[in-house]
Amino acid sequence: MKIVAADTGGALLTEDYEPVGLIATAAVLVERPYRTAALSVARYADPFNYDMSGRQAVRDEAFLAVELAREVKPDVIHLDSTIGGIEVRKLDEPTIDALTITDRGKEVWKDLAKDLQPLAKKFWEETGIEIVAIGKSSVPVRIAEIYAGIYTAKWAIDYAKEHGKAIVGLPRYMKVEIRPGKIYGESLDPREGGLFGEIEAETGGIGWELYPNPLVRRFMVLEVWRE
Repeated sequence: MKIVAADTGGALLTEDYEPVGLIATAAVLVERPYRTAALSVARYADPFNYDMSGRQAVRDEAFLAVELAREVKPDVIHLDSTIGGIEVRKLDEPTIDALTITDRGKEVWKDLAKDLQPLAKKFWEETGIEIVAIGKSSVPVRIAEIYAGIYTAKWAIDYAKEHGKAIVGLPRYMKVEIRPGKIYGESLDPREGGLFGEIEAETGGIGWELYPNPLVRRFMVLEVWRE
């Protein structure tokens, strides 16, 4: 089974470890044995001007996932939104009202559905591929989350080379290693079966340190500076 999944993760942090805004949306193609991505793409947001309500992340994920899916033709698309695995093309207002989520979540999805339901319906009519809001229970979504963290590290390197330094927060339960010409990331959760990812990157001329976020358990901080 071929699955395209997308997730947004990684945040620019202040010196006091407060989040400024999210950084990277990653879409991945995942195939058996479902431990890493066969292919990945990313899109970067402006963390200094980011909508933290969740709308921007889900919208970016859906459009990037469809873009990748048109290229690789998966069996299904998984989005990082936990609303019971429902098909996004079916998310009309009565269906959203019936969801067992918060009233705030329903309002967010009513807003999102204006863009995403027509996108999902048109894509399904053209390809037969469903876009499913399955959330964190999906292993491919978790792999996309790990890749979002890896691409966040790449953004931090580029930012540090230009501005001198960057402090970013990685997605939950993961670490990264900056290697010559590559960035490697993996899950820190032993129950996940060794999920990992790697991308090529220009990693010369920087120093880096990875350590736990002192304010938020389960999250690591990556600090990068220009040498």
